[in-house]
Amino acid sequence: MKFRNNGFDPKEIGELKESMVSSGQNFVFDKDEDNTEEYAHFYFIGMFEGHEVIYDAVMYTLRLHYNSELYEVAEHKAASQFPEFKKIAYDEDENGDLKSLDSIQEEIGLYMAEVIMELEAEESVKVKEHVELDKHIDFGIGLDIGLNIEEIDIKCISDFILNFNEDSLKLDQTLYSFQEEDLEIAK
Repeated sequence: MKFRNNGFDPKEIGELKESMVSSGQNFVFDKDEDNTEEYAHFYFIGMFEGHEVIYDAVMYTLRLHYNSELYEVAEHKAASQFPEFKKIAYDEDENGDLKSLDSIQEEIGLYMAEVIMELEAEESVKVKEHVELDKHIDFGIGLDIGLNIEEIDIKCISDFILNFNEDSLKLDQTLYSFQEEDLEIAK
């Protein structure tokens, strides 16, 4: 039987189950993604509308989500402030070093840094824990997960999957803002 979405295909699900058994985990990391302490991309098996399915999940810390939201707001403000705005791209020279920004890019970057500092000081941007489901992806069901944790590790991913699959997941609805810690420069 041909499936429109191979994330529902029992053969694909069986292969993922085998990978999970061999890894000793209830999920498998996406090997094409650079996972960090604040971000992870992984696959696991669960139920959706009475059918077994592969979930294609990304999990990140609220701090990372907050910083992303800050940057997005700053970009939007810069685009309305500078008619010549384009996303800042850092290019490398032939030695692999970052090339200097031109004067317009530098001015835009400084403006964005000021906007970010103002937003942080005013606590204008707030984020909360969330799980967003996307059933319109090409493979399985997508999950976008933001949690108020210090770092993403195997235990927090496993715990999330257990709670998600048992329908016992409890999300914190508190709105959070984060402040960047001042970095001391060693002299």
